[in-house]
Amino acid sequence: MNAQEEEIAASNAPLLDHLLELRQRLIRSVLAFLITSLICFAFKEDILRWLLLPYQWAIKFSGGDPYSMKLQSIEVLETILTKIKLAAFGGVILAFPVVAFQAYRFIAPGLYKNERMAFLPFLIAAPVFFVLGGAFVYYIVAPLILWFSLSQQLVPGSSVTIDFVVTISRYLSFMTWFILAFGLVFQLPVVTSLLVRAGLLNAAMLASKRKWAIVAAFIVAAMISPGELLSMFGLALPIILLYEFSILLARLIEKKRPAGVPDSDDDEEQSQS
Repeated sequence: MNAQEEEIAASNAPLLDHLLELRQRLIRSVLAFLITSLICFAFKEDILRWLLLPYQWAIKFSGGDPYSMKLQSIEVLETILTKIKLAAFGGVILAFPVVAFQAYRFIAPGLYKNERMAFLPFLIAAPVFFVLGGAFVYYIVAPLILWFSLSQQLVPGSSVTIDFVVTISRYLSFMTWFILAFGLVFQLPVVTSLLVRAGLLNAAMLASKRKWAIVAAFIVAAMISPGELLSMFGLALPIILLYEFSILLARLIEKKRPAGVPDSDDDEEQSQS
């Protein structure tokens, strides 16, 4: 038994101990979510004003007065329930590093020391890329889509105008869903890099699937864009760039891989032989 195998064997524990530890990690994660949600609820008005800024920017871009923005509340308790959901949304984001760390601490005993050291950079990169995805939505995607919606208020060739007034719950659902969605999309380089390090993917495999990735990017963009070509291209482009960035990262990881460590293609060739 080599040193690595002895390290894994020393970390083995009965199933009951694993279940107890899992419960402990879950309790800590839930507590982190509850605490951060309560903190966000205390600052719910500030968070609301912050999420309304893209709407004001869109009004300004369309030639209107950003201070004339109107939101409707058409259901009983809609506003307060929306603010509670908003606090939960903030709690999910703030608690994410804690949840990710608890997940890492749960699986770390089953990893070799070098695997744990390789996993840590991705644990840090995941929230960073999530923030980048959320920032992309906040500063580019949301103002663009809202501007397009506001531009449809005038009917060409007539004096008819259509007032674009959205309910507060739908607007905040739109913002939070897009931020979460793109936060997850921006995890693509992190996930692919982990798979490359694990030997399940390599740069050649990613490059060979490039055309399908481009098609998938436009399908996703068409599903979540308002139907206007500019918006669709604006949403598909970052997904394609992220895929290309993932290929670049895969090549860098393969160059740094120690000699004699097979990649996924080598594993397949060996199994076939």
